[in-house]
Amino acid sequence: MERDLQRVEEQLASSVLVTDPYLSEIAGHLIAAGGKRVRPGFAIAAASAANNSPIAATPEVISGAVSVELVHIGSLYHDDVMDDAEVRRTVDSVNARWGNLTAILAGDFLLARASELAASLGTEVAGLLASTIARLCEGQILELKDLFNVERSEELYLESVDGKTASLLATACRIGGIVAELERDQIETLTVFGHAYGMAFQIVDDILDIIATADQLGKPAGNDLIEGCYTLPVIRTLQSDQCTDLAHLLGEPLDTSTRDKVRDIVRAGPGIASALDDARRFANQASAAIEPLQGTQAHTALGTAAAHLLDQLHTVDTV
Repeated sequence: MERDLQRVEEQLASSVLVTDPYLSEIAGHLIAAGGKRVRPGFAIAAASAANNSPIAATPEVISGAVSVELVHIGSLYHDDVMDDAEVRRTVDSVNARWGNLTAILAGDFLLARASELAASLGTEVAGLLASTIARLCEGQILELKDLFNVERSEELYLESVDGKTASLLATACRIGGIVAELERDQIETLTVFGHAYGMAFQIVDDILDIIATADQLGKPAGNDLIEGCYTLPVIRTLQSDQCTDLAHLLGEPLDTSTRDKVRDIVRAGPGIASALDDARRFANQASAAIEPLQGTQAHTALGTAAAHLLDQLHTVDTV
């Protein structure tokens, strides 16, 4: 896996090289900043569902892994413009350094490169990636529609998470399975895993935005509250009779002092624990989904990822 992920890094870097070094620098900015590479890791791991021992990923699997990571990075360029973010992965965001218009176009360029790679892998992969990009947009629009809405429902929150986060993790697993020519039942199993993991992953991320520091996150803490995005821990706190004052503080842009007050209220209320229960449920669903793959490299790698997420939930629970 380590060597395969190094191959992903090499292809990511080469995929944004064009004749204009200015565009290459901008498009490669967050690639060079690094990252956990969860999505390409999932694509590579999923492709190994037919293997009982470690073998190198095929070039096609690496290309599929790179395509999903390019979609992810391109979406980050767009997210940072919408959030007016200044930092991403501990470096300047693209919009902060080069401006919003350049960031948007560079994000579009990355999505185009991803689509080009997907097309080289066949019509099913190309269609799947295109529909996933559409789901990302749908999920983000659902979120934008409910900004500063203190009556945002859990149902719409989960639908947004399904689109903006879980869909791409599910697609990463699915592309790995398709490109590796796995049996259809295995591909469906892997897709279920990726989706459930993605739901848990985003809920954890939303909890951390409330309880973690900027240094821990690598981006501003409490930014969701500043932007008016009320996530599951906030929604659950608003529903509680213990925190009746919270709604009066929300519904409009916050200064940093009020943001910190809101974070304190949510930390002290029942919303964090309640959201953690949901994240744990999705993480357990992910673990259960891949039980039919026991004995394979995919089960080992993806099971380790699910176990790590459950460990992270325990850590968050003790903060």
